[in-house]
Amino acid sequence: MTHLLHRNIRSTPPVAVRGEGIYLYDQSGKSYIDASGGAAVSCLGHGHPDVLKALHAQLDAIAYAHTGFFTTEVAEKLADRLIGDAPEGIDKVYLVSGGSEAVEAALKMARQYFVETGRPQRRHVVARRQSYHGNTLGALAAGGNEWRRVQFSPLLIETHHIAPCYAYRYQEAGETLEEYGQRAAQELEDKILELGEDAVMAFVAEPVVGATSGALTPAPGYFRRIREICDRYGVLLILDEVMCGMGRTGTLHACEQENVRPDLLTIAKGLGGGYQPIGAVLLSKAIFEAFETGSGFFQHGHTYMGHPMAAAAGLAVQEIIRRDNLLANVVAMGEHLSTCLKNRLGQHANVGDIRGRGLFQAVELVKDRETKAPFDPAVKLNVHIKREAMDRGLMVYPMGGTINGRDGDHVLLAPPFISTRADIETIADRLGAAVDAAIASVGKS
Repeated sequence: MTHLLHRNIRSTPPVAVRGEGIYLYDQSGKSYIDASGGAAVSCLGHGHPDVLKALHAQLDAIAYAHTGFFTTEVAEKLADRLIGDAPEGIDKVYLVSGGSEAVEAALKMARQYFVETGRPQRRHVVARRQSYHGNTLGALAAGGNEWRRVQFSPLLIETHHIAPCYAYRYQEAGETLEEYGQRAAQELEDKILELGEDAVMAFVAEPVVGATSGALTPAPGYFRRIREICDRYGVLLILDEVMCGMGRTGTLHACEQENVRPDLLTIAKGLGGGYQPIGAVLLSKAIFEAFETGSGFFQHGHTYMGHPMAAAAGLAVQEIIRRDNLLANVVAMGEHLSTCLKNRLGQHANVGDIRGRGLFQAVELVKDRETKAPFDPAVKLNVHIKREAMDRGLMVYPMGGTINGRDGDHVLLAPPFISTRADIETIADRLGAAVDAAIASVGKS
Protein backbone atom coordinates (compact mmCIF):
# COMPACT_ATOMS: atom_id res chain seq x y z
CA MET A 1 0.00 0.00 0.00
CA THR A 2 1.05 3.59 -0.57
CA HIS A 3 0.09 6.77 1.25
CA LEU A 4 0.70 8.82 -1.90
CA LEU A 5 -2.38 9.88 -3.85
CA HIS A 6 -1.47 8.77 -7.37
CA ARG A 7 -3.11 10.07 -10.54
CA ASN A 8 -4.84 6.73 -11.04
CA ILE A 9 -6.07 5.51 -7.68
CA ARG A 10 -6.67 1.98 -8.96
CA SER A 11 -3.09 1.34 -10.03
CA THR A 12 0.35 2.13 -8.69
CA PRO A 13 2.92 3.11 -11.30
CA PRO A 14 6.42 1.61 -11.40
CA VAL A 15 9.03 3.36 -9.30
CA ALA A 16 11.49 5.44 -11.31
CA VAL A 17 14.97 5.25 -9.82
CA ARG A 18 17.34 6.63 -12.45
CA GLY A 19 17.42 8.67 -15.61
CA GLU A 20 20.11 8.87 -18.26
CA GLY A 21 19.78 10.59 -21.61
CA ILE A 22 16.48 9.66 -23.28
CA TYR A 23 15.94 6.73 -20.86
CA LEU A 24 14.26 6.30 -17.49
CA TYR A 25 14.81 3.15 -15.41
CA ASP A 26 12.47 1.57 -12.87
CA GLN A 27 13.43 -0.30 -9.70
CA SER A 28 13.50 -3.64 -11.53
CA GLY A 29 16.11 -2.28 -13.94
CA LYS A 30 13.75 -2.03 -16.91
CA SER A 31 14.46 0.87 -19.27
CA TYR A 32 11.91 3.12 -20.96
CA ILE A 33 12.52 5.54 -23.83
CA ASP A 34 11.01 8.85 -22.74
CA ALA A 35 9.38 9.55 -26.10
CA SER A 36 6.95 12.05 -24.60
CA GLY A 37 9.42 13.94 -22.42
CA GLY A 38 7.04 13.14 -19.57
CA ALA A 39 4.50 15.75 -20.67
CA ALA A 40 6.72 17.50 -23.23
CA VAL A 41 9.01 18.55 -20.39
CA SER A 42 12.35 16.72 -20.60
CA CYS A 43 13.84 18.51 -23.59
CA LEU A 44 17.43 17.62 -22.62
CA GLY A 45 16.61 14.15 -21.41
CA HIS A 46 17.65 13.04 -17.95
CA GLY A 47 20.80 13.50 -15.90
CA HIS A 48 22.43 16.11 -18.15
CA PRO A 49 25.79 16.76 -16.44
CA ASP A 50 25.89 20.49 -17.20
CA VAL A 51 22.46 21.12 -15.71
CA LEU A 52 23.38 19.11 -12.62
CA LYS A 53 26.59 21.12 -12.28
CA ALA A 54 24.66 24.40 -12.45
CA LEU A 55 22.22 23.21 -9.79
CA HIS A 56 25.01 22.14 -7.46
CA ALA A 57 26.69 25.53 -7.86
CA GLN A 58 23.45 27.38 -7.13
CA LEU A 59 22.71 25.23 -4.09
CA ASP A 60 26.16 26.04 -2.73
CA ALA A 61 25.45 29.76 -3.17
CA ILE A 62 21.81 30.24 -2.16
CA ALA A 63 18.79 27.96 -2.46
CA TYR A 64 15.97 30.37 -1.66
CA ALA A 65 15.28 34.06 -1.17
CA HIS A 66 11.73 35.43 -1.09
CA THR A 67 11.10 37.91 -3.89
CA GLY A 68 9.33 40.25 -1.47
CA PHE A 69 12.78 40.98 -0.06
CA PHE A 70 15.40 40.08 -2.67
CA THR A 71 16.13 39.40 -6.29
CA THR A 72 18.93 37.01 -7.23
CA GLU A 73 21.63 37.13 -9.85
CA VAL A 74 20.50 33.90 -11.47
CA ALA A 75 16.88 35.06 -11.83
CA GLU A 76 18.06 38.32 -13.41
CA LYS A 77 20.30 36.41 -15.82
CA LEU A 78 17.47 34.10 -16.83
CA ALA A 79 15.18 37.07 -17.49
CA ASP A 80 17.89 38.68 -19.63
CA ARG A 81 18.27 35.45 -21.61
CA LEU A 82 14.53 35.12 -22.17
CA ILE A 83 14.03 38.73 -23.26
CA GLY A 84 17.03 38.50 -25.56
CA ASP A 85 15.24 35.74 -27.47
CA ALA A 86 11.66 36.98 -27.07
CA PRO A 87 9.24 38.12 -29.79
CA GLU A 88 9.22 41.80 -30.70
CA GLY A 89 7.60 44.02 -28.09
CA ILE A 90 8.12 41.63 -25.16
CA ASP A 91 10.05 43.41 -22.43
CA LYS A 92 9.60 41.78 -19.00
CA VAL A 93 9.54 38.31 -17.42
CA TYR A 94 7.45 37.13 -14.48
CA LEU A 95 8.83 33.86 -13.08
CA VAL A 96 6.50 31.27 -11.54
CA SER A 97 6.59 27.54 -10.79
CA GLY A 98 4.72 26.02 -13.73
CA GLY A 99 2.33 26.35 -16.63
CA SER A 100 -0.96 26.69 -14.76
CA GLU A 101 0.53 29.42 -12.58
CA ALA A 102 1.77 31.18 -15.71
CA VAL A 103 -1.68 31.17 -17.32
CA GLU A 104 -3.33 32.35 -14.10
CA ALA A 105 -0.86 35.23 -13.92
CA ALA A 106 -1.37 36.14 -17.58
CA LEU A 107 -5.14 36.32 -17.15
CA LYS A 108 -4.74 38.57 -14.12
CA MET A 109 -2.23 40.74 -15.98
CA ALA A 110 -4.74 41.19 -18.78
CA ARG A 111 -7.44 42.23 -16.35
CA GLN A 112 -5.19 44.58 -14.38
CA TYR A 113 -3.95 46.17 -17.60
CA PHE A 114 -7.45 47.28 -18.50
CA VAL A 115 -8.20 48.43 -14.97
CA GLU A 116 -4.97 50.46 -14.89
CA THR A 117 -5.77 52.04 -18.26
CA GLY A 118 -9.32 53.05 -17.30
CA ARG A 119 -11.25 50.33 -19.12
CA PRO A 120 -12.63 48.12 -16.35
CA GLN A 121 -15.58 47.04 -18.50
CA ARG A 122 -13.24 44.71 -20.38
CA ARG A 123 -13.67 41.43 -18.56
CA HIS A 124 -14.44 38.62 -21.01
CA VAL A 125 -11.94 35.91 -21.92
CA VAL A 126 -12.33 34.04 -25.21
CA ALA A 127 -10.48 30.80 -25.90
CA ARG A 128 -11.05 27.73 -28.07
CA ARG A 129 -12.83 24.46 -27.59
CA GLN A 130 -10.47 21.52 -27.08
CA SER A 131 -7.77 23.81 -25.70
CA TYR A 132 -5.86 23.12 -22.50
CA HIS A 133 -4.45 25.94 -20.39
CA GLY A 134 -3.92 24.34 -16.99
CA ASN A 135 -5.76 22.89 -14.02
CA THR A 136 -5.99 25.81 -11.58
CA LEU A 137 -9.44 27.37 -11.65
CA GLY A 138 -8.75 30.38 -13.86
CA ALA A 139 -6.68 28.36 -16.32
CA LEU A 140 -9.26 25.57 -16.30
CA ALA A 141 -12.00 28.10 -17.05
CA ALA A 142 -10.01 29.39 -20.03
CA GLY A 143 -9.43 25.85 -21.29
CA GLY A 144 -12.01 24.31 -23.57
CA ASN A 145 -11.80 20.60 -22.76
CA GLU A 146 -15.21 19.59 -21.41
CA TRP A 147 -14.01 16.40 -19.72
CA ARG A 148 -11.66 18.43 -17.52
CA ARG A 149 -14.18 21.22 -16.90
CA VAL A 150 -17.49 19.53 -16.29
CA GLN A 151 -17.37 18.55 -12.61
CA PHE A 152 -15.75 21.86 -11.62
CA SER A 153 -17.98 24.08 -13.77
CA PRO A 154 -19.81 25.67 -10.79
CA LEU A 155 -16.45 26.99 -9.57
CA LEU A 156 -15.23 28.45 -12.87
CA ILE A 157 -15.33 32.06 -13.98
CA GLU A 158 -17.41 32.83 -17.06
CA THR A 159 -15.43 32.33 -20.27
CA HIS A 160 -16.34 31.94 -23.92
CA HIS A 161 -15.11 29.49 -26.55
CA ILE A 162 -14.91 29.35 -30.32
CA ALA A 163 -14.05 26.41 -32.56
CA PRO A 164 -10.48 25.12 -32.74
CA CYS A 165 -8.48 25.36 -35.95
CA TYR A 166 -8.70 21.63 -36.70
CA ALA A 167 -8.46 21.06 -40.43
CA TYR A 168 -8.55 17.25 -40.28
CA ARG A 169 -12.03 17.42 -38.76
CA TYR A 170 -13.53 20.70 -39.92
CA GLN A 171 -12.07 21.74 -43.28
CA GLU A 172 -14.86 21.55 -45.85
CA ALA A 173 -14.68 19.86 -49.26
CA GLY A 174 -13.37 22.27 -51.87
CA GLU A 175 -12.00 24.63 -49.22
CA THR A 176 -8.26 25.40 -49.21
CA LEU A 177 -6.35 25.31 -45.96
CA GLU A 178 -5.97 29.09 -46.11
CA GLU A 179 -9.70 29.57 -46.66
CA TYR A 180 -10.47 27.25 -43.79
CA GLY A 181 -8.07 29.15 -41.51
CA GLN A 182 -9.76 32.46 -42.32
CA ARG A 183 -13.18 30.96 -41.63
CA ALA A 184 -12.04 29.53 -38.31
CA ALA A 185 -10.45 32.84 -37.27
CA GLN A 186 -13.60 34.76 -38.18
CA GLU A 187 -15.32 33.08 -35.22
CA LEU A 188 -13.25 35.29 -32.93
CA GLU A 189 -14.52 38.49 -34.50
CA ASP A 190 -18.07 37.17 -34.40
CA LYS A 191 -17.72 36.34 -30.70
CA ILE A 192 -16.24 39.76 -29.89
CA LEU A 193 -19.14 41.49 -31.62
CA GLU A 194 -21.61 39.24 -29.79
CA LEU A 195 -20.10 40.08 -26.38
CA GLY A 196 -19.54 43.76 -27.13
CA GLU A 197 -16.71 45.55 -28.92
CA ASP A 198 -15.34 47.00 -25.68
CA ALA A 199 -16.09 44.04 -23.39
CA VAL A 200 -13.46 41.44 -24.30
CA MET A 201 -10.06 41.64 -22.59
CA ALA A 202 -8.17 38.65 -24.01
CA PHE A 203 -8.08 35.80 -26.49
CA VAL A 204 -6.09 32.76 -25.30
CA ALA A 205 -4.72 30.10 -27.64
CA GLU A 206 -1.98 27.51 -28.00
CA PRO A 207 -0.09 28.07 -31.29
CA VAL A 208 0.17 24.28 -31.57
CA VAL A 209 -2.42 22.53 -29.42
CA GLY A 210 -0.87 19.90 -27.18
CA ALA A 211 -2.45 17.50 -24.72
CA THR A 212 -6.13 17.74 -25.62
CA SER A 213 -5.93 17.50 -29.42
CA GLY A 214 -2.46 16.16 -30.13
CA ALA A 215 0.03 18.48 -31.88
CA LEU A 216 -2.73 20.30 -33.73
CA THR A 217 -1.11 22.85 -36.05
CA PRO A 218 -2.91 25.98 -37.32
CA ALA A 219 -3.87 26.57 -40.93
CA PRO A 220 -1.62 29.03 -42.80
CA GLY A 221 -2.61 32.61 -42.03
CA TYR A 222 -4.91 31.68 -39.14
CA PHE A 223 -2.91 33.40 -36.41
CA ARG A 224 -2.14 36.46 -38.55
CA ARG A 225 -5.88 36.94 -38.93
CA ILE A 226 -6.35 36.39 -35.18
CA ARG A 227 -3.74 39.10 -34.50
CA GLU A 228 -5.51 41.49 -36.86
CA ILE A 229 -8.84 40.93 -35.11
CA CYS A 230 -7.29 41.45 -31.67
CA ASP A 231 -5.68 44.68 -32.83
CA ARG A 232 -8.90 45.94 -34.40
CA TYR A 233 -10.89 45.52 -31.19
CA GLY A 234 -8.16 46.22 -28.64
CA VAL A 235 -8.10 42.65 -27.33
CA LEU A 236 -4.91 41.26 -25.77
CA LEU A 237 -3.51 38.13 -27.41
CA ILE A 238 -2.29 35.57 -24.88
CA LEU A 239 -0.35 32.76 -26.52
CA ASP A 240 0.02 29.68 -24.34
CA GLU A 241 3.30 28.00 -25.24
CA VAL A 242 3.60 26.04 -22.01
CA MET A 243 3.75 22.76 -23.95
CA CYS A 244 4.61 23.74 -27.54
CA GLY A 245 7.20 26.42 -26.76
CA MET A 246 10.88 26.71 -25.84
CA GLY A 247 12.12 24.91 -28.95
CA ARG A 248 9.70 22.02 -29.05
CA THR A 249 8.39 22.82 -32.56
CA GLY A 250 11.79 23.76 -34.03
CA THR A 251 11.89 27.46 -33.16
CA LEU A 252 12.35 28.74 -29.62
CA HIS A 253 8.82 30.13 -29.65
CA ALA A 254 6.15 28.36 -31.69
CA CYS A 255 4.58 31.70 -32.68
CA GLU A 256 7.72 32.58 -34.66
CA GLN A 257 6.54 30.17 -37.36
CA GLU A 258 3.26 32.09 -37.58
CA ASN A 259 5.03 35.47 -37.79
CA VAL A 260 2.81 36.69 -34.95
CA ARG A 261 3.69 38.54 -31.76
CA PRO A 262 1.65 38.08 -28.58
CA ASP A 263 0.92 40.61 -25.85
CA LEU A 264 1.45 37.94 -23.21
CA LEU A 265 3.33 34.65 -23.71
CA THR A 266 3.24 31.79 -21.20
CA ILE A 267 6.06 29.25 -21.05
CA ALA A 268 7.03 26.37 -18.74
CA LYS A 269 7.83 22.66 -19.30
CA GLY A 270 10.83 22.93 -21.67
CA LEU A 271 11.97 26.12 -19.94
CA GLY A 272 13.57 24.09 -17.15
CA GLY A 273 13.50 20.68 -18.82
CA GLY A 274 12.09 19.03 -15.70
CA TYR A 275 15.19 19.71 -13.61
CA GLN A 276 13.21 22.12 -11.45
CA PRO A 277 9.57 23.33 -11.49
CA ILE A 278 9.54 26.63 -13.40
CA GLY A 279 7.30 28.66 -15.68
CA ALA A 280 7.05 32.28 -16.77
CA VAL A 281 4.90 34.95 -18.30
CA LEU A 282 6.59 37.17 -20.87
CA LEU A 283 4.76 40.48 -21.10
CA SER A 284 4.81 43.38 -23.50
CA LYS A 285 6.33 46.74 -22.76
CA ALA A 286 2.88 48.33 -23.05
CA ILE A 287 1.44 46.13 -20.30
CA PHE A 288 4.43 46.73 -18.04
CA GLU A 289 4.21 50.50 -18.55
CA ALA A 290 0.53 50.44 -17.58
CA PHE A 291 1.52 48.82 -14.28
CA GLU A 292 4.50 51.12 -13.82
CA THR A 293 2.60 54.37 -14.38
CA GLY A 294 -0.51 53.14 -12.58
CA SER A 295 -0.44 51.31 -9.26
CA GLY A 296 3.28 50.53 -9.49
CA PHE A 297 2.93 46.79 -8.96
CA PHE A 298 1.28 43.65 -10.28
CA GLN A 299 -1.28 42.54 -7.70
CA HIS A 300 -0.33 38.89 -7.58
CA GLY A 301 2.40 36.64 -6.19
CA HIS A 302 3.53 33.18 -5.13
CA THR A 303 5.91 32.05 -2.39
CA TYR A 304 8.24 30.24 -4.78
CA MET A 305 8.22 32.64 -7.74
CA GLY A 306 11.71 33.47 -8.97
CA HIS A 307 13.12 30.54 -6.99
CA PRO A 308 16.93 30.57 -7.42
CA MET A 309 17.23 26.82 -7.96
CA ALA A 310 14.48 26.87 -10.57
CA ALA A 311 16.04 29.87 -12.28
CA ALA A 312 19.42 28.10 -12.31
CA ALA A 313 17.86 25.10 -14.02
CA GLY A 314 16.07 27.25 -16.57
CA LEU A 315 19.17 29.26 -17.37
CA ALA A 316 21.34 26.15 -17.72
CA VAL A 317 18.82 24.39 -19.98
CA GLN A 318 18.43 27.41 -22.25
CA GLU A 319 22.18 27.98 -22.51
CA ILE A 320 22.77 24.32 -23.41
CA ILE A 321 20.10 24.43 -26.13
CA ARG A 322 21.80 27.49 -27.61
CA ARG A 323 25.38 26.23 -27.13
CA ASP A 324 24.74 22.82 -28.67
CA ASN A 325 22.56 24.15 -31.52
CA LEU A 326 19.79 21.77 -30.47
CA LEU A 327 17.04 23.60 -32.32
CA ALA A 328 18.66 22.44 -35.57
CA ASN A 329 18.48 18.89 -34.25
CA VAL A 330 14.81 19.38 -33.35
CA VAL A 331 14.11 20.35 -36.96
CA ALA A 332 16.15 17.48 -38.45
CA MET A 333 14.88 14.82 -36.05
CA GLY A 334 11.35 16.19 -36.40
CA GLU A 335 11.50 15.60 -40.13
CA HIS A 336 12.84 12.11 -39.50
CA LEU A 337 10.13 11.40 -36.93
CA SER A 338 7.44 12.45 -39.40
CA THR A 339 8.93 10.17 -42.05
CA CYS A 340 9.23 7.22 -39.67
CA LEU A 341 5.67 7.62 -38.38
CA LYS A 342 4.29 7.80 -41.90
CA ASN A 343 6.32 4.79 -42.98
CA ARG A 344 5.18 2.73 -40.00
CA LEU A 345 1.61 3.96 -39.55
CA GLY A 346 0.68 6.09 -42.55
CA GLN A 347 -1.28 3.32 -44.26
CA HIS A 348 -2.65 1.82 -41.06
CA ALA A 349 -6.39 1.16 -41.28
CA ASN A 350 -6.93 2.87 -37.92
CA VAL A 351 -4.65 5.89 -38.27
CA GLY A 352 -6.52 8.95 -39.48
CA ASP A 353 -3.92 11.70 -39.19
CA ILE A 354 -0.23 12.15 -38.43
CA ARG A 355 0.61 15.76 -37.62
CA GLY A 356 2.81 18.18 -35.74
CA ARG A 357 6.00 20.22 -35.94
CA GLY A 358 9.54 19.50 -34.86
CA LEU A 359 9.69 17.03 -31.99
CA PHE A 360 6.03 17.62 -31.16
CA GLN A 361 3.95 15.20 -33.18
CA ALA A 362 0.86 13.07 -32.81
CA VAL A 363 -1.08 10.20 -34.32
CA GLU A 364 -4.89 10.38 -34.33
CA LEU A 365 -6.62 6.98 -34.24
CA VAL A 366 -9.93 6.24 -35.95
CA LYS A 367 -12.24 3.28 -36.23
CA ASP A 368 -12.76 4.00 -39.93
CA ARG A 369 -10.31 5.94 -42.11
CA GLU A 370 -12.87 6.81 -44.74
CA THR A 371 -15.52 8.29 -42.44
CA LYS A 372 -13.03 9.41 -39.75
CA ALA A 373 -15.35 7.86 -37.18
CA PRO A 374 -13.61 7.45 -33.81
CA PHE A 375 -13.51 4.38 -31.61
CA ASP A 376 -16.18 4.08 -28.94
CA PRO A 377 -14.73 5.96 -25.95
CA ALA A 378 -15.89 3.13 -23.69
CA VAL A 379 -13.13 0.87 -25.04
CA LYS A 380 -10.48 3.38 -23.84
CA LEU A 381 -8.13 2.74 -26.73
CA ASN A 382 -5.69 5.37 -25.47
CA VAL A 383 -5.34 3.52 -22.16
CA HIS A 384 -4.55 0.28 -23.97
CA ILE A 385 -1.94 2.03 -26.13
CA LYS A 386 -0.20 3.47 -23.09
CA ARG A 387 -0.06 0.06 -21.41
CA GLU A 388 1.22 -1.69 -24.54
CA ALA A 389 3.85 1.02 -25.05
CA MET A 390 5.07 0.79 -21.44
CA ASP A 391 5.30 -3.00 -21.80
CA ARG A 392 7.64 -2.35 -24.75
CA GLY A 393 9.77 0.17 -22.85
CA LEU A 394 8.25 3.25 -24.44
CA MET A 395 6.72 6.30 -22.76
CA VAL A 396 4.17 8.11 -24.93
CA TYR A 397 1.32 10.51 -24.10
CA PRO A 398 -2.00 9.01 -25.27
CA MET A 399 -5.26 10.85 -24.61
CA GLY A 400 -8.95 10.35 -25.23
CA GLY A 401 -11.55 12.95 -26.12
CA THR A 402 -9.52 14.35 -29.01
CA ILE A 403 -12.54 15.66 -30.91
CA ASN A 404 -14.81 17.09 -28.24
CA GLY A 405 -13.60 15.99 -24.82
CA ARG A 406 -15.37 12.65 -25.15
CA ASP A 407 -14.78 11.09 -28.58
CA GLY A 408 -11.50 10.34 -30.31
CA ASP A 409 -8.03 9.08 -29.39
CA HIS A 410 -4.54 10.32 -30.13
CA VAL A 411 -0.95 9.64 -29.09
CA LEU A 412 1.33 12.63 -28.51
CA LEU A 413 5.11 12.33 -28.94
CA ALA A 414 7.63 14.83 -27.60
CA PRO A 415 11.05 13.16 -27.40
CA PRO A 416 14.12 14.97 -26.05
CA PHE A 417 15.97 17.42 -28.28
CA ILE A 418 19.09 15.23 -27.97
CA SER A 419 17.42 12.29 -29.78
CA THR A 420 19.35 10.62 -32.60
CA ARG A 421 18.09 9.08 -35.85
CA ALA A 422 18.36 5.63 -34.30
CA ASP A 423 16.35 6.77 -31.28
CA ILE A 424 13.60 8.14 -33.51
CA GLU A 425 13.43 4.90 -35.52
CA THR A 426 13.12 2.84 -32.35
CA ILE A 427 10.35 5.13 -31.06
CA ALA A 428 8.35 4.75 -34.27
CA ASP A 429 8.81 0.97 -34.32
CA ARG A 430 7.77 0.50 -30.70
CA LEU A 431 4.81 2.84 -31.07
CA GLY A 432 3.65 0.97 -34.17
CA ALA A 433 3.79 -2.33 -32.29
CA ALA A 434 1.92 -0.82 -29.33
CA VAL A 435 -0.84 0.55 -31.58
CA ASP A 436 -1.22 -2.79 -33.34
CA ALA A 437 -1.42 -4.67 -30.05
CA ALA A 438 -3.85 -2.22 -28.48
CA ILE A 439 -6.24 -2.30 -31.42
CA ALA A 440 -6.10 -6.09 -31.48
CA SER A 441 -6.94 -6.19 -27.77
CA VAL A 442 -10.03 -3.97 -28.07
CA GLY A 443 -11.21 -5.31 -31.41
CA LYS A 444 -13.02 -2.90 -33.70
CA SER A 445 -15.54 -1.86 -31.08
